[in-house]
Amino acid sequence: MADDLITFPHHSGKAVSTLPEGFQETITLAPNRVALRTVGGGTEITWKQYGDRVRAIAGGLAALGVKHGDTVGIMLTNRPEFHLVDTAVLHLGAVPFSIYNTSSPEQVEYLFGNAGNKVVITESVFLPIMTAAKSEVAAIISVDGGEGTIPLTDVEATPAPADFDFEASWRAVTPADLATLIYTSGTTGPPKGVEITHRNMIAELVALSDIVEAGLDDRLLSYLPAAHIADRVSTHATNMVRGPMITTEPDPRALATALPDARPTFFFGVPRVWGKLKAGVEAKLAEATGVKAKLAGWALGVGKQVADLRLQGKSPSGLLGVQHGLADKLVLAKVREGIGMDAMNIAYSGAASIPPEVLRFFLALGVPVLEVWGMSESTGATTLTSPDNLAIGTVGRPVRGVEVKLGDDGELFVRGPVVMAGYRNQPEKTAETIDADGWLATGDIAQIGADGNVTIVDRKKELLINESGKNLAPTNIENAIKAVSPLVGQIVAIGDAKPYVTALVVLDPDIAAVKAHQNGLDEADLAAISAHPKVVAEVKAAVVAGNAKLSRVEQIKRFTIVAEPWEPGGVELTPTMKLRRNPIATKYADEIVALYSDPAGAGVVDLR
Repeated sequence: MADDLITFPHHSGKAVSTLPEGFQETITLAPNRVALRTVGGGTEITWKQYGDRVRAIAGGLAALGVKHGDTVGIMLTNRPEFHLVDTAVLHLGAVPFSIYNTSSPEQVEYLFGNAGNKVVITESVFLPIMTAAKSEVAAIISVDGGEGTIPLTDVEATPAPADFDFEASWRAVTPADLATLIYTSGTTGPPKGVEITHRNMIAELVALSDIVEAGLDDRLLSYLPAAHIADRVSTHATNMVRGPMITTEPDPRALATALPDARPTFFFGVPRVWGKLKAGVEAKLAEATGVKAKLAGWALGVGKQVADLRLQGKSPSGLLGVQHGLADKLVLAKVREGIGMDAMNIAYSGAASIPPEVLRFFLALGVPVLEVWGMSESTGATTLTSPDNLAIGTVGRPVRGVEVKLGDDGELFVRGPVVMAGYRNQPEKTAETIDADGWLATGDIAQIGADGNVTIVDRKKELLINESGKNLAPTNIENAIKAVSPLVGQIVAIGDAKPYVTALVVLDPDIAAVKAHQNGLDEADLAAISAHPKVVAEVKAAVVAGNAKLSRVEQIKRFTIVAEPWEPGGVELTPTMKLRRNPIATKYADEIVALYSDPAGAGVVDLR
């Protein structure tokens, strides 16, 4: 097909149409520069070393029988070895796919059954999961040893078969070949294997190049799961084809330390990350006293004035321009340096809706955060705001090559070269999602403005319809509360077929620990923290303040604080931190009954 011939104009001057082509061009540009590193620089791998090791690992995998079209599972933390093995698999024309580190043996069984892989590459911490999973896997390769595994060093040292031609192997990869499988996080059932082709990946990189001119001088931080389309595109594929250096951080909780070390020039964060960074900056500034406190308050005030102008497409001038220059030099630039964002060119937020207040806060600091909307099924970023179209409250305009339209019920449909090939081994699901004209049904209710900016209202299946028949967007309600206080880690709006909206609130574990110390409580006793009068009062104040931004029918009338943590990959949250609304409703059925009882049940805070 002609439209399979989408090419990326590589920095070498050559047009490339697959990830291996892009990688082979990149490794020739600056062979002695660092391509991959760990936080602190304990491990550093140059582009030449990266290329040599990919060749060696590919040969070893070929000796194990991995060939063009085969699938290879990868369950690794964020570490340089992920990039080495994934890229090697791609050079065989095989299909690497990643597994969320929170997966259970049963989930792994399902993925392996759907993918049909005979080889998995992992590390020792995940071996119990691999061995407990019943599958047809014949070889487990471990990057750090482990009984019953093949060490990656052995694979790398194994000579390639006599009939294996590395050069011919990667050159045989076509744009229509699969580059990966992305397994959806399963909010409404078993995960579906989204088939992403090389054509999809190259089309996405081409589209993003309109906004991001990344190259060898740029830096990325890999901390999100590689099973998520965001990390696979924004760090892994970008590194291969465009050449920025990657710093890997295996523990997302260490992000505050990793950012100043990596000093990324481009950075993608999910809303929870941006919210935590905001809370951290505010807590640090709150420690200032006297003149320093007044200076910080003045500088942030000036930053907010300039942010408001930027949102109107204007720049500060006159006295405000002078004040902003001074505020930036004395305070704002130092804050950006402290959080590792002093070299930031472009920052993104995506995967879920982000409160506008968070975006305005970072814009005031001098870090414009672009909002991205997309799906695994559309290879990630499909619409986004841009430096000249910040349009807070929207997710911007479609990226190059993508068309959008609305269905009769407001559902957003997209079409273009970033749309997946289909769901693995599920032709019926594929046909339900992509019509004969190539339009992908997103499942999101949206609006498209006269300026082309798309606004996401909520998930089609998650809209609440109260007993009066009014449609309510729960995400809008939840974000209004979360934007007020970092103490609110998660909140779920309840109200389908109900007379009014109520909510389940879960405390942020880090902020809850701080509250425990302040009130003389054991930080491990979440029940005691959740019931403490000062904590309840702070959550109540956040709900009241959030309600003030909502229409009367959207306002939360009652809430209860759930005294247990919600972890990614658990009953309540997907690995990508999306709410599993139906399982939550089932698990907390008694709490929901109490929210609507008359009188209210124990632990319910009534705001009526």
